[in-house]
Amino acid sequence: MQDAVLAMLAKEPSHGYQLHARLRRTLGPLGEAMNRGQIYVTLARLERAGLVVCERADGLPERPERKVYALTPAGQQRVTAWLSEVGWPKPDLAEFHLKCAAAAAARLADPVELVAAQRRELLRRLREAQQAALAEPPGSGAGLLLEGVVLRLRADLRWLEVCERAWSEAGDRAGDRADHGAGDGVDDEAEGGG
Repeated sequence: MQDAVLAMLAKEPSHGYQLHARLRRTLGPLGEAMNRGQIYVTLARLERAGLVVCERADGLPERPERKVYALTPAGQQRVTAWLSEVGWPKPDLAEFHLKCAAAAAARLADPVELVAAQRRELLRRLREAQQAALAEPPGSGAGLLLEGVVLRLRADLRWLEVCERAWSEAGDRAGDRADHGAGDGVDDEAEGGG
């Protein structure tokens, strides 16, 4: 969650309420269970870690001072590192989706390239698992476990194909709107789907 919040802040400084709304919109039904308090706890931890700074901003009469959070240089470095991670030992699909959405919204990275990097890593792991499975004697418990790993990796690769299509189409739609002078629309595409 911390990395997703940081990446959302890379687009622009935001209030906790705005971050919560953007994350819920990005996750769709999976975001319904997200507690607003969780965002504020995460922001406080990030501030203590020196990854964000908090400033008071003028607000509405009923909320004269609101906290606005922004990335520090260390926070920006952590976002950059997070976007370049390709580990997939136990994927968190929601986190990967948030990574792509935040990267597109803040124009930090091309989500299609993030998907391609993950695919390369999964293909490497799939080859290793298949070779290990072939080396096991028939009927061994380890062989059965390795077959499960292979099946899981294949399923993850299929999901990445779907992600690539969706992000490619989102990029094409954004490009079409830009060509027609309707704005870039990347923020709406990235936060609403993928």
